Amino acid sequence: MRASGLGYLFLLSLAGNLNAQFDDPFGGGQAGGIAKPATVAKLLLSHSEAKPGSTVMAGLELTMDDGWHTYWINPGEAGIATDVEWTLPNGVSAGPIQWPTPEKFTALGSIGYGYHDKTILLVPLTIGADAALGQATISGKVSWLECKELCIPRDQQVSAMLTIAGRDARSADAAKLDAAKQKLPKVDAKLAVSARWDGEAKEDERSLLIEFDAGQAGTDADFFALPSDGFEVSPESEVAAAGAANVRIKKTVMKFEGAWPSEVSGLAVRNLKDHDKTEAFEVKFPIYTLTSGDAGTTVLQTPPGADRPLWRMLLYAFIGGLILNVMPCVLPVISLKILGFVNQSRESPARVRLLGMLYGAGVVVSFLVLAGVVIGVKSAGELASWGMQMSNPQFVVLLTVLILLVALNLFGLFEVTLGSVGVAAGSVAGREGAGGAFFNGVLATVLATPCTAPFLAPALGFAFTQTAAVIVLMFVTVALGLAFPYVVLSWNPKLLRFLPKPGSWMERFKVAMGFPMLATGIWLFTVSIDYYGGRVLWFGIFLTVIAMAAWVFGEFFQRGIKRRGLALGIAGALALGGVVFGLEGQMQWRTPVDPSQAKADVVQDFPGGIRWHRWSLEAVAEAREAGQPVLVDFTAKWCLTCIANKKTSLDIESVRTLLAKKNFKVFRADYTRRPDYITKELHRRGRAGVPLVLVFPRDKTSQPEMLPELLTPDIVLSALNKAAG
Repeated sequence: MRASGLGYLFLLSLAGNLNAQFDDPFGGGQAGGIAKPATVAKLLLSHSEAKPGSTVMAGLELTMDDGWHTYWINPGEAGIATDVEWTLPNGVSAGPIQWPTPEKFTALGSIGYGYHDKTILLVPLTIGADAALGQATISGKVSWLECKELCIPRDQQVSAMLTIAGRDARSADAAKLDAAKQKLPKVDAKLAVSARWDGEAKEDERSLLIEFDAGQAGTDADFFALPSDGFEVSPESEVAAAGAANVRIKKTVMKFEGAWPSEVSGLAVRNLKDHDKTEAFEVKFPIYTLTSGDAGTTVLQTPPGADRPLWRMLLYAFIGGLILNVMPCVLPVISLKILGFVNQSRESPARVRLLGMLYGAGVVVSFLVLAGVVIGVKSAGELASWGMQMSNPQFVVLLTVLILLVALNLFGLFEVTLGSVGVAAGSVAGREGAGGAFFNGVLATVLATPCTAPFLAPALGFAFTQTAAVIVLMFVTVALGLAFPYVVLSWNPKLLRFLPKPGSWMERFKVAMGFPMLATGIWLFTVSIDYYGGRVLWFGIFLTVIAMAAWVFGEFFQRGIKRRGLALGIAGALALGGVVFGLEGQMQWRTPVDPSQAKADVVQDFPGGIRWHRWSLEAVAEAREAGQPVLVDFTAKWCLTCIANKKTSLDIESVRTLLAKKNFKVFRADYTRRPDYITKELHRRGRAGVPLVLVFPRDKTSQPEMLPELLTPDIVLSALNKAAG
């Protein structure tokens, strides 16, 4: 609170105590002439009996006389938050107070946050595994400030008995505490909240605009900030509608020391006037700064990226694009390029250079399209991310079909030529051709986007917070890094001398390269399971029919002599029938499984594997409050790097043993369907996509360690041991 508020509160408290002492000068009905407290505290326990290793919920019930109030954790302009000093038996520890949603009121000339009539402050009590059995006295000294026309500091001893035994038994107050839990703010990371500075600072004060979805509440909404040591968010608010269901709230931030804050936490509150309908959400969000964008437009720039020089991020983008060439996603395309280089050894140097440039052009054009998509998504007010097209079920289906056809082409079932399909200037098996070179660049980009690489992740995290011009520049730089090795080899034929001479072996090599491409198709097929559930069986049948159509087309139309028209008709009928009956009719590929359907809270990839809990900010906070170190894996089924990390470095015997020994809580943030609440957390961590692995120390005040994109067992084990202390 402000210094002036403290002084004002001190005078009020002093006056209150003096007034209370002289209220009844003869002490009639009051001990020693001191006024009776207007608030009574009582300790409630959710259990009468509890087992060692369990958690019991304690409730500090404060009952206030009519017209009196006590204060929230952030009292506002003047006030003191309620506190408790515990006296607990060995083996029992208390967590922080869990505060119900407060009211906002004006009292004694100041705006405050607090409670009237009756409230229950919840406190989790952890019964240690080594706690002694028998009767245990849970007691504490509760201190609060009660105010009406005057303010009086009070305190009271409270206690309750708990039996630590071999069983759990709920108490008579359990239902009351369950009802109190319903009044706690919701931890809803899906609530989209944005904030930005509104103009420059005036000395130590600065205006802040906060915007979120107020639903049906309209402008009957507000933001209650949590207290902070370095700054204060004023309780005063200017509230206005911001289009659709959004509300925009203007606050004043006063800075006490250090730099201006880069993020704020508190409660987004709806329906303030109707207490029966009031709902609050715990939120934590970054503060953005307004900067000038293209054509005089205004964009938001996040402070974490502001101190990163553009030249360094461009260097990271180029190196990251270069490293993408050896990531699992792009390996199938590398095999095609090797085959292309062997074929090109018979070409003139000028044509080899042309094909290399066309491959690079295919990569650059594809990345420009991706940049345009990102800019469009951001302009529409949505959250953009790296590889976001892989979260589109229909895109995955089409890409799977394309990869299958490429594999079948490599196996020789049919040839892709201008005369047959018109998508390339030559077959993959023969002379590569201009169209084939460009197509390989596009395919490399499509397969690269589900992956991130060292250096690339921070570069993309920076890019997604910048203006449209910077986004385009960053994406083109990544493209240049991805295309660089092949363009250099094309312009320096001497570097290709290590390749063998063309010969009959090339046909066998081409067929061999079809297998990694087919493996890519199988991987994409498994991704579609998450989108279509049991209906994916019909997708498998459709792919089989398409493969049969490709065989008929190649064997009887391209290489056939008689009845080629009939063969073409049969191939077309098979393909059309597969689409109409398989995709549209049975699979219903336009209507994937609803991503909002509940999933298991705990998943295990194989018997004996890690038991992954479903990630949420609330779940991580609860685990850290309980003193557990935490491992979080942000992953997706379409991310091959994520899968490789899990197989080689995360879900392995040595890591599982250490996780169990050090009592880690392990969470998985499944980004397969690209939920917004995970996108926001990735952006908050400076990342534009997965993989991201975080290790939170046992000390809840410490920041998590962010592991590299490519993991090894030693990296993981070292981070886990460090976090466990």
